[in-house]
Amino acid sequence: MARPFRKLLRLLGLDYVKSPIDHWQRIAGMLDHFGITLVLDVGANTGQYVGYLRAAGWTGRVVSFEPVTGVHDVLAGNAAADPAWEVAPAMALGSADGAAEITLSNESDMSSLLALRDEILAVSPSTAAGGTERVNVRALDSLFDDYAGADDRVFLKIDTQGFERAVLDGARISLPRIAGLQVELSLIPLYEGEALWRELVDRLEAAGFDLRFVLPGYYDRHLHRMLQIDGIFFREFGASS
Repeated sequence: MARPFRKLLRLLGLDYVKSPIDHWQRIAGMLDHFGITLVLDVGANTGQYVGYLRAAGWTGRVVSFEPVTGVHDVLAGNAAADPAWEVAPAMALGSADGAAEITLSNESDMSSLLALRDEILAVSPSTAAGGTERVNVRALDSLFDDYAGADDRVFLKIDTQGFERAVLDGARISLPRIAGLQVELSLIPLYEGEALWRELVDRLEAAGFDLRFVLPGYYDRHLHRMLQIDGIFFREFGASS
């Protein structure tokens, strides 16, 4: 991360906890251990997640999903030189096919289909809305077979700024065909109506997934607490929901 951006975060009271490369090597090792052949990168932004996986040595196939037009263009450019990295048409994933207004944050990785809560805006004004955009929304169930073959072992990464519950709601049919997930988990409410960490962990455990690894996310120096973490979940070999 560029030094001026780090300074800006500190002025705003935020610390970005960059996961050491060994964290990503562990995730890459889990992908290999569970025989993952396809990562569905939902909420890709400009492709940072795939960059971490590639730096850790994972070379498997990835399909990235990003709804915001300008960000999607940058994502497509970043993926262009990687033959194993496909970028789907611009879309959000949700509970059903349709369209919705996404609120564009001044920090592009904070744009969301849910409204940011006022108390978060108060301590992090740089995340304020910078307009809206009408975006296509698809349920994962309606496009899963477009990208995943019958023999693929699929890992689903969801980083959708509070919209994780809706993505899972749209994956009820395809979830039994998914071997593992990485899900952004909020420890306190950041967006109106989002599911917090305990609901999502309980839901995934009930579906047969075990929480195997946790990555730190944003720590807020005004609130003196971690705001988000990422949970990595896998089924045991041969298990199904």
